[in-house]
Amino acid sequence: MLAPLMTLFIFAPLGQFGAIWGTLFAGLAIAVLLGVVPWYKKQLAVWEQKRVGRMAGRTAVGMGEKANHPRVKFALGMLVFLVFARSWYHTGISAYYQFYLKEDYGLTTAQAQIPLFLFLAAGVLGTFFGGLMADRFGMKNMIVFSMSGGAPFALLLPHLPLMWVYPVIAVLGFILLSGFSVAVVYAQFLMPSKVGMVSGLTTGLAFGMGAIGAVVLGNAADKFGLSSVMLYSSFLPLLGLLALLLPSDTEKREKAA
Repeated sequence: MLAPLMTLFIFAPLGQFGAIWGTLFAGLAIAVLLGVVPWYKKQLAVWEQKRVGRMAGRTAVGMGEKANHPRVKFALGMLVFLVFARSWYHTGISAYYQFYLKEDYGLTTAQAQIPLFLFLAAGVLGTFFGGLMADRFGMKNMIVFSMSGGAPFALLLPHLPLMWVYPVIAVLGFILLSGFSVAVVYAQFLMPSKVGMVSGLTTGLAFGMGAIGAVVLGNAADKFGLSSVMLYSSFLPLLGLLALLLPSDTEKREKAA
């Protein structure tokens, strides 16, 4: 989220030498971790003792099926695919939209950071409030909303005048990331006895594989032009409609409670 602001206030005016100021943030992060890690290590030990007793013999919550059941595998595979597709679009906006703004709207490097910052900052808020909304409306509903709900804004974005780019990209970022943390928890409900594995699949593999999207989109931009890539990648959030095939979590949440 801070990358566009750092580009605007540090890298653009100070050049490559300004990157050295990033070490201040790294140093602060290290200091925080030195204080948090010992405490967290103790918490993990306590949590692991409780988890072993709680998860012994448990099947997928509310589904009456074991973790290796075909229905559970299908749901987890679909979820990983959706996170993968979302990360492709998110990476495309994060990595290339600023260049699209410079090329098609004539913005400077500094000016192009503002829409990108709005997108990322709204995504942070969406990640937080998405969890709250999932408690009220259900995890599956939030996963559907986070992708398919953002599709109209994604489709509009390449065609908007500059004045409308700012509010629309903020709303898009909020909606698109509102299902990020929800997808992780939903995966854990699918396989409660393999929390670490499914968390790695949703936050590590699927989201991390979005880096491949940056390579693919960058290569496509070289061949077909950045405008075409931004136009066609805007259809990716429509894949969120596939989330309708996921099993409902209403019964799972009621039994877990």
